Amino acid sequence: MSRNIAFNSPFLLGFDHLESMLESAAKASAEGYPPYNIEQIGENKLRISLAVAGFTMDNLAVSVEDTQLVVRGKCSKSDEGRVFIHRGIAKRQFQRTFVLAEGIEISGATMDNGLLHVDMDRPVHEPEVRSIKIEKADPAPAGTKTIDIEAEE
Repeated sequence: MSRNIAFNSPFLLGFDHLESMLESAAKASAEGYPPYNIEQIGENKLRISLAVAGFTMDNLAVSVEDTQLVVRGKCSKSDEGRVFIHRGIAKRQFQRTFVLAEGIEISGATMDNGLLHVDMDRPVHEPEVRSIKIEKADPAPAGTKTIDIEAEE
C-alpha cells in the first residue's frame, strides 16, 4: 500500500483518518451490484436509490456502522424448485457500503417499485470563530529544578 503524501503535510493536523476513509471508498466503488443513484432532493438533503429487484423488505437491512452506511441484501429460498430458461435478473446476496461525511444523518429508508431509497440530511454548519486567551508561561518549564547558589562563608 502506498501512502498519500498530501496527508503528511504539517498543515493537515488531525486528518489522519481521511486516508483510511479514501481507501474504504475506493474499495466500495469497485463493487458493481446492486446499481445505485445518488441524488440531491433538497437544499441539504440527499437520497441513495438502489435497484433491488426481487428483494423484499424482509431481505434487506440498512445500518450505520461507524462512518459508513451499509446496505445488505440476503437471498430468500423462494427460487428453490424453479427452473429458469434464462436468468437475467441478478438475485444474489450483497453488501454495499457508502462512506458518510461527518454530521450526515440518515432520516429514513423506503421501498418503492423495486428501488430502496435511503434519505439523508446534510447539516449546515455555521462558521465558528473562537478566541484563544494567551497566558504568560511559567518562567521555569515544568519538570526542571531551580537551584539557588548561595555563597559559602
